Order: sequence, then structure tokens, then C-alpha cells
Amino acid sequence: MELRIDRQALVPVVQQIVDGLADWLRRDGVLPGTRLPSARQIARVNLLSQSSVVEACERLVAQGMLAPRQGSGFIVAHPAQGPGCPWSEGADVTQECVTGKLQLGCGSLPESWRETDDLSYAIRQVSRTDMAALFSYSTPLGLPALRSQILKRLQPLDIEVDERRILTTTGATHGLDLIVRTLLKPGDCVVVESPGYSLLFDLLRLNGVTMIEVPRTPRGPDTQALEALLLKYRPRALFINSFYHNPTGSSLAPAVAQQVLQLTRDHGVLVIEDDVFADLHRGPGTRLAALGIDDNVIYVGSYSKTLSSSLRVGFVVASVAVVSRLAEVKMTSSMGASRFCESVLACLLASGAYRKLVQRQRQRLNTDREAALQILEDADWEVFGKPVGGLFIWARSRMSDYAQVRTQARRFGVLLSSATAFNPGGEATDWQRINVACACDPRARAFFQATTLNRPQAF
Repeated sequence: MELRIDRQALVPVVQQIVDGLADWLRRDGVLPGTRLPSARQIARVNLLSQSSVVEACERLVAQGMLAPRQGSGFIVAHPAQGPGCPWSEGADVTQECVTGKLQLGCGSLPESWRETDDLSYAIRQVSRTDMAALFSYSTPLGLPALRSQILKRLQPLDIEVDERRILTTTGATHGLDLIVRTLLKPGDCVVVESPGYSLLFDLLRLNGVTMIEVPRTPRGPDTQALEALLLKYRPRALFINSFYHNPTGSSLAPAVAQQVLQLTRDHGVLVIEDDVFADLHRGPGTRLAALGIDDNVIYVGSYSKTLSSSLRVGFVVASVAVVSRLAEVKMTSSMGASRFCESVLACLLASGAYRKLVQRQRQRLNTDREAALQILEDADWEVFGKPVGGLFIWARSRMSDYAQVRTQARRFGVLLSSATAFNPGGEATDWQRINVACACDPRARAFFQATTLNRPQAF
């Protein structure tokens, strides 16, 4: 079993072993109950340490792909032994959820990309040294040590604020929930991007807020359409993604950012800038918050997309007055965020481990994105712009019968994203959100190849 370990890569060797073994299990269609070659044999063939192979196998046990057998190493797990099919934002709930399917349009990094070493160390460190983090509430604004680290994170983004303007939340969605609950009321009208973030649409509907749609272009929202909407509807707020928009992967062009901010200020519209993929971005670009955090702009960030979907930590940056109001609602509705999670994240940020983690993620994503765009080009898929970073590519097959596309996906063990999730009005589309971290999986490659127009279709 050759795993093709690259010792010059930024990805830790153990994680490469995990990826290689998972790929082998999927590619070769190994049957449940099959005994894995011994850790000693895998290590010898690939010039690895036996302990690294064992650790990788233990991670696959945690993911439900392998099962331990006393005295006989590991075997391939039966489906019933797996962890089940996790919920995924943007998933098509009408499709049968089967463990082992590739969720091509999932909204976060897959488990195989997650790294546990630094996270495990930080958890142990906090458990040993910070008793309050284990048993006490956090402060209304959030753990001071974490807010200090968030402030350092914002400085390279040219977002100039002080700690009084930072509020920690239980992920970005919690931050959006606080904003909607606190600053909007049923019947209010807001502008959202189309396509856009499905959970935001659900949240606004839940609170009785009316949505009007502005088209998203590869450079940001259509500013001419936005101006017309502001004049006609006089909305209360605009919700916008800045970099690596969900689901299109597009980013705000500097000129568009300036126009959006000027239009919203002229019309007295509140701007909520969702920038949860900020840590995956390096390079030039303009954020609305960098043009001035005031009563007109609220900035929302998160660490859940990059670090852990379970370790829910996000934050909101706004004026002091708005942060104070949000903090009151936060404490009333949830008695604050998790002090333990905030302490673990603060530890990772202070040690520099988190910075190195996202550096590795950016490198892997850049490599896979280039490969995914080439795969889509070879399959003659239409791509909505060509994203230069982040998780997503927005694309569609040129096949006229989109039901046939979904049939092909099921044939190759691929789950596509919902056809209606990313439209505020619930209209169906043939565009697909493609997660870059999943697009190079052999099942995805086979699916794309099967949708090539000049290729005979098999059923």
C-alpha cells in the first residue's frame, strides 16, 4: 500500500497518512470487515514510523472508517459502525443521507482535512492550567485574552478598532442571530445577495424579516441594482459577504466596496459584513469594515470554518453602543459563550499554532483549487468567475437535463448541494456549490467526467 507521503509539504505526516488511507479505502472499494495491513507493514513500505501509522488509524476509527480489533490491528468498519451522516449547511435534505457519500457541496472543510495535534495540546493545556475555563461563565463581551488576540488579527486587515468594539459569539451564525434579534424587527426589509448564505435566509424568515435580492457578480453585488433597490424599498440593512462569498467564491473588488459603502451611507442603511473566510485570504483587497467601523458597519468573523465546526467561536465588531446592546441580548439568550472554547482558541492564537494551521490550509486549498478548475474545464462545466481563494467554486454542467446530472452524482456516490438553498426566494437553480477540498476526490473526478457533453452517458 503506497501512500505517497510528501515530507516537504506543510501538511503534517500523520494527516497525510490519514488522507492516504481514506483514499485507498474509497478508491479500491474495500469491503467492510476487511483487515487493514498491519501498522508495521504500512510503515515499512512507506518509510514511516509505526507510531505515526497507528495514530492515523486511530483518527480513522474516530471518523468511523476503521474499527479496532483486539490483537489484530484494524478492520474496515461496517456502515452501522460509522458516525452517521452529519448535517451540512446547503445540503439537499431530499436526498438519502448515506454514510460514506461524498458531500461535494458541503460548507466547511471535511474531517479528513482537520488536524488534531495542536488542538489536543491546547485543550490539555487549558484543562491543566485554567480551572475557571472548565467551570465558569465567560464575561459578557467575551474572554479578554481572546478579544486581545482578535484585535491583533484585525490589524493586518486594516480594521482599526479597540477591544470595546469586539464581542465574542458562539460562531458567526450566533453573531448574525444576535444582530437580527437586536437591531431588526418583524416586517423590516433587508437586502441580501442572491445567490447567498442559506442559513441567513432561514434566520431572517424565522424573525419575520422581509428579504429583497441583489444579484451577486464576480466582483461583488451589482451596484446599479443595489442603488435601485435602496431607492425603491428603503431597506433597513444590507447583508454582504466580502471575501470568498458563499456560495460563489467571489470577492469584493475595491471599486465595488467603495460604491457599496457610499450608497449605504447615503441611504442610511446598516451594513453587516460577513467575513468568515478571512483567514483563508492573503493578498490585496478591500473590506467595508476597513473603510471605517461606525454606526453604519458591523463586521462578523469566525474561527469555526478553519479550526473546528464543533469548537464554536466567532466575533462581532461594531460601534461601542451596538456591541453593548448585542452583549445584553447575548447574556439574556444564552448566558454568554463558552469560556472553555474561548480559552482553547486564545491558547492556539497566542502560541502561533493557529496561524501555521491556516497557512497549511491555504496552501492545500490553492493546490486543489487549481486542479478542480482544470477538472471542471475538462468536463466543460461553466464556472461563475474563477475564485482565487477560499473554499468554493460556483459552477454548472452544460448538460440540458439537470436531473440527469443528479442521477450521475448518485451513481458515483456524490451528494450535490440543494438546488434551492442559495436563493432567498427558494427558486431552483442548476448551479452547484463545489467545495474545493472535495473536488479532487476520485468520486468527484469520475462524476465530472461522466457529465462531459461529448461522453456517452452510462446508467
